[in-house]
Amino acid sequence: MTPKWRELADKLAERITSGEYSEGQQLPHIRDLVEAGEGSKSTVHAAYKALEAAGLVTSSRGHGTVVRRQPPLKRLGIARYDKAKWRDGDEVAFIADRVASARAYKRGEQTQTVGHVAAPAIVASALGLAEGVDVYARARLVKEGSRPTHTLTSYYRPEHVEGTRLVDPAPGPAGRGGGFRVLYDAGYEIDHMREELRARVPSPEEAAQLQLAPGEWVVELHRTAYTADGTVVEFAIGVHSATRFTWTYDFKVPDAAQEDAR
Repeated sequence: MTPKWRELADKLAERITSGEYSEGQQLPHIRDLVEAGEGSKSTVHAAYKALEAAGLVTSSRGHGTVVRRQPPLKRLGIARYDKAKWRDGDEVAFIADRVASARAYKRGEQTQTVGHVAAPAIVASALGLAEGVDVYARARLVKEGSRPTHTLTSYYRPEHVEGTRLVDPAPGPAGRGGGFRVLYDAGYEIDHMREELRARVPSPEEAAQLQLAPGEWVVELHRTAYTADGTVVEFAIGVHSATRFTWTYDFKVPDAAQEDAR
């Protein structure tokens, strides 16, 4: 039988992760929950201690029990695409972000749909196709717990991915090493890529899907992945909650003059 304090802790944790209790908000005083019939003083105190141990709240004299402010996820730049992560290991790019942020990923926090779509102009241009030609679209919604962080839709020429698990919706996400590993196994190794970012106001549909607060902006990402011979094998469009990420880049500073001298 589940202890009463555990049941209460789970109930409060659900309210925190769903956003009913927001970051920085004070939870009800212990006496208020006792009066509301949630349990004895010791039961409520034990539940709050469990929430504190789980990192969901902080408690201090004079401030009570407050929902912990979660720092934004680090959205790595160059380091998230390290081939050792996806070619030689199991890690995919967005999980590399979680590792760098000291945050866990739980099964089911990425969902996807896969299917043929008529290539919009921007996708057709990136993939070197005529507008309206059929391409594969792999759309993902990524969450941290119950809170969405971003969407990412990758577009592929059918001849690059036909017959791979990348475009088979049955297994769910692409599996070991993610989409880049699937392309690698099909003979298309990613050599370099370009990312373009811009901040903008979300559409009503995006605001609802990402559960954005009124006035919150998004960062739109365009990612183009190339093989060594310049073939584009993925063009992706991501929409990220602006407040839920910091964009982190750590790279060697180019020295064009030195390169020219060699």
